[in-house]
Amino acid sequence: MTTDSPSIAALDPEILSDPSQREFAPFSLSRLLETVFEPVRGCRVCVLTDFADPAAMMTDWAFLKAPGHPVQKNAHRHFYEALHNGVLDELGMTGGEYYAYRQTGGSNLDLSDACWDAAGNVLSLDRDIYPNYDLILCISTYSATAPLTAKAKQFGFRGATLHGVNDIILRSGLSVDYNQVSAEAEALRLAVTHADEIEIDFALEDNRVVTIHLDLGGQEAQKSHGLCRGEQPDVANLPAGEVYFVPVNAHGEFPMRYEDGTMGLLKVRDRSIIHSTLISGNPNTIAAHNARLADDPMTGTLGELGFGTQVLPVSGADIQDEKILGTCHLATGRDDHLGGDIAPDMFKRHENSTHDDILFAPHKTPGIELRQVRMKRGNQREILIERFLPADYLLNALRAIA
Repeated sequence: MTTDSPSIAALDPEILSDPSQREFAPFSLSRLLETVFEPVRGCRVCVLTDFADPAAMMTDWAFLKAPGHPVQKNAHRHFYEALHNGVLDELGMTGGEYYAYRQTGGSNLDLSDACWDAAGNVLSLDRDIYPNYDLILCISTYSATAPLTAKAKQFGFRGATLHGVNDIILRSGLSVDYNQVSAEAEALRLAVTHADEIEIDFALEDNRVVTIHLDLGGQEAQKSHGLCRGEQPDVANLPAGEVYFVPVNAHGEFPMRYEDGTMGLLKVRDRSIIHSTLISGNPNTIAAHNARLADDPMTGTLGELGFGTQVLPVSGADIQDEKILGTCHLATGRDDHLGGDIAPDMFKRHENSTHDDILFAPHKTPGIELRQVRMKRGNQREILIERFLPADYLLNALRAIA
């Protein structure tokens, strides 16, 4: 079964319940760049990535011969090589250089200024890269959306952040028509914009149902839709396909599955996680989280509520999986890049000033069911999601543009 339109896919129950059945056009860097950044002719472009030891890995392309570094090798093969094997000429672009900076160690932490080229030369991002390129493609281990968005506004470039790119993402989330993705994100954005409150019910393995209440204050919903056109400095987060809010306040409880599989129940008051209680797994994991919350309370502040808008296969990387229709995610930490009020200088330690997504999806959170997501908007009451599937209200918004 095939489809070229995400909205058509969303209206096909078989594909919606099993997105792996959807087929995509082959990945084309020229199509992606031309669609996302139109116009591109005359633009100077570069590829930016990260390494734990960029000096050693970049010199004479040492990382290409070393084990590991799958994201950086994808950046080289599918972006750097493609640019030099016809894409620059085809699109009338120049540049195509490949640079690396030191890994930050966390999602959306600010980047250090030093970077390296393939000859091992040490350069400055602020002096040599940001002012001298029109388009910057950052394909990295850790997300750099927040710091690059700030730098784009300062230096006037456009760009895209594509952290964690793997083969599935290349074959699906980066091979879609972003004109269509943008239209569908806008349809779903309009369906929820100016919401006063979102309530999310989670069912746990012990049959308990817990609820988090997110006060949105009637704000305008925002979208990550993949288009970054014109002369306005901006950074697209790819794969795109998301509608999101910056919570004004929040209270209640929600579960979280930690990286080691431990399950905790997080208590939220005044927009912040104040305590985690063990559901199952390692009590030391819960204790470590509670110690971090006590030491630097800003790490528990809820900075985002997001909903996926695309019909995509699971990639194993949150950058794509949080964009899947029927999923939702919360995020803690900095939200200044989303128009929020939580900035890095508000944290006790620099390494804490991350933006960390907490994704709720069947593959990501076994033992946690997204029972129901409800919206309140004035006198309007709508169910948005039930059991990881979009409810009729969202599907009808897509039917209107299919």
